[in-house]
Amino acid sequence: MVDLPSPTQPGTIDAIAPESARRVRLRRFKELAAKVLSNPATVLGFVIIFAMLFMAIFAPWLVAPNVPDPYQMPRDWAATRMPPGTPGHPLGTTNEGGDVFYGVVWGTRMSLQLSLIVVFSTVVIGSIIGSLAAYFGGKVDEFLMRVVDVFLSIPELIFALAIAAILGPSFGNIMFALIVVFWVKYARIMRARVIQIKGSEYIDAARIIGDSNINIYLRDILPNSFTPVMVQATLDMGNVVLIAATLSFIGLGQAGIAEWGVLVSEGQAGIASGRWWASTFPGLMIFLWALAFNLVGDGLRDALDPRTEGR
Repeated sequence: MVDLPSPTQPGTIDAIAPESARRVRLRRFKELAAKVLSNPATVLGFVIIFAMLFMAIFAPWLVAPNVPDPYQMPRDWAATRMPPGTPGHPLGTTNEGGDVFYGVVWGTRMSLQLSLIVVFSTVVIGSIIGSLAAYFGGKVDEFLMRVVDVFLSIPELIFALAIAAILGPSFGNIMFALIVVFWVKYARIMRARVIQIKGSEYIDAARIIGDSNINIYLRDILPNSFTPVMVQATLDMGNVVLIAATLSFIGLGQAGIAEWGVLVSEGQAGIASGRWWASTFPGLMIFLWALAFNLVGDGLRDALDPRTEGR
């Protein structure tokens, strides 16, 4: 007779199941990373993002080691309208004596802060509202989705412009306006995903064995609903900066701060007279930021969408 191992002995199914589950998750992560990195455009996006993250993290040491308020653009009125390559001003200066290199580098940190705060806030708000609407359905779903429809009926840029104009020119007000505008898309995405998952067989099985609604919601539905949300959040990391720069450009930003939209606005007057650098370099940073996150977002969407398998 062969002695079977007891449930407490190593080598039993109970002992190896957690390790097997970890290996499965690790294998799936490696497969996903391989899919994402197999796209040259996505790799280019990651390279740009990592370069900008380096610039944002080390911005105080690169341009502002001894500045009391690094968010305020320092002015050198004796060095206005200097072209790129001027000693001490590698990217030139603005009409007001602001150092373009300072604004480009420190603007990267401001853009990173803006993107993370706005995207995180909107993902949390939209995901909670959308998932609750889908899970409970009925009058709760009807009320919440009609609120979402009202928000979606107004174009994002116009809505953000109206809110920022009412609150007044300020970087914080732009951030608040973007949070108000962007959360609705996550509510729609999460609602559709939860409705799809709620009808799955494993959810029915959880109900049959007597699992509570809150456990089903937190353990089974929410963790499996974030794939499309993650893709949209990556894309919005670029869109948020683009709209914020637009609002700053038209005068709703906080004057004098080291922010890309403000720099483009300050430098536009010099373009006609050949002083292109004050607007060109921060404008290029806005373009690269939006491009990088769009490339990465597209790569994630293709890797996570089973319909693209074998494309």
